[in-house]
Amino acid sequence: MLDKALAVISLIALIGFMMIVLWFINEAALWIIVSAVLLMVVYDFYTELWKSG
Repeated sequence: MLDKALAVISLIALIGFMMIVLWFINEAALWIIVSAVLLMVVYDFYTELWKSG
């Protein structure tokens, strides 16, 4: 349970960091690419996390 909590907290921190970085980037295409990759990573991470326990 603690592992899952730490994983979720680290994931939220990562997303927050990405949003801060993207705030300074005004390229729409880059926004779309980074958002899509981040969503794929988050989805994969969560499915693996919940399958493991």
